[in-house]
Amino acid sequence: MKIVVVNGSPKGKSSNTNVMVSAFLKGAQVAGAEAINIFLTEKEIKHCKGCHTCWTRGPGQCVTNDDMLGVLSLMAGANIIVFATPVYFGNISGMLKVFMDRMTMIGNPHSQNATEENSQELKSKEFQAPKLMMISSCGFPDIDEFQVISLWIKRVAQKMHMELIGEIYATRGKFLTSPPEELQPVISNYLLLLERAGKEIATDMKLSEMTEKKLTGNFSDILQ
Repeated sequence: MKIVVVNGSPKGKSSNTNVMVSAFLKGAQVAGAEAINIFLTEKEIKHCKGCHTCWTRGPGQCVTNDDMLGVLSLMAGANIIVFATPVYFGNISGMLKVFMDRMTMIGNPHSQNATEENSQELKSKEFQAPKLMMISSCGFPDIDEFQVISLWIKRVAQKMHMELIGEIYATRGKFLTSPPEELQPVISNYLLLLERAGKEIATDMKLSEMTEKKLTGNFSDILQ
């Protein structure tokens, strides 16, 4: 089992989002998974030019020379890909968006209204595709802050012919890195819950009903 996180937080290793990711991957590793946490803030990923040269030359044949191919090589063979990001202006971070634009170099040039002739090819690719997850944090207490991200990741799964197996969202993310003393036990329990989620995903490729329910509520409910 190989789990790769594409971490789109500009704050990288010190971010609230990475606290969530680290706990999740810790649980996955305990369950025996190989875990890779890729920090986009440490990579040079340039904007997509929209030239679609990769669609004529072949997958991975991009005209831009940067770290994108190196990141894709780290993702190779992944059973599960996790996209992680803070909420920026109600959406994913800019660097994750830039990365996703460049993912067109391994994508299919056909729209979702694929022709009947392509349908069998798409099904075959779907069978081979890794599973997909989303992890995100935001500073505000309103869970509605994740509406756009949730819609976005579902669209990504559809476009890439991947199965979305989990979404984990945490409001009031600042408490993940700087919890007041009275909330430290609450945050510790939440991180243990994330570890459990990592174990379940690495073992069964899905969250248990109980874990999913608790994560949907998340630790911020205690602060209401």
